Amino acid sequence: MEDNQPSILQNLPAESCELIKILRGRERDPPDDHVKWVAAQDLTVEVGKEQLAEYIRSWRLEPRWIYSLDFLCWTEEEHRFFYHYRARFSTPSPEKPIQGSASVYFAVDVLKDASPSEPVDVHFVVESNRFIHTPGRTRFTEKWLLDIIESKSLLRGAFNV
Repeated sequence: MEDNQPSILQNLPAESCELIKILRGRERDPPDDHVKWVAAQDLTVEVGKEQLAEYIRSWRLEPRWIYSLDFLCWTEEEHRFFYHYRARFSTPSPEKPIQGSASVYFAVDVLKDASPSEPVDVHFVVESNRFIHTPGRTRFTEKWLLDIIESKSLLRGAFNV
């Protein structure tokens, strides 16, 4: 995400931009044997989406959670490409079909000079949080989603006085 991409940056959520700012200065993590990510040469927008959906299904969320997973865009650095995705989670019910939502932002990191078989590197942040999580090293908890939805509800309530 160089300075020549201002229009892309303006359209990205703040969490996604912060994720890339932090990752840009980090070394890539060594591959983790628990998560089998696609080789860099085989990554497409749809393959990335399928792999992230498979990873999300491993999170042990209660069945009441539904989510949508969207590709936001890709950005280019000097030596890397980042594919940006957002998963939005909610718990609608017949009594309350419109609920708050919580988002998780993913960055799929692809080295430009990667060997054909080198897997992509994946990281994510949870909405309104700056801590970077790495699949296979972080155990996702639905409490993170519940806390975001509750915080948003409290904030809305403060303004509906």
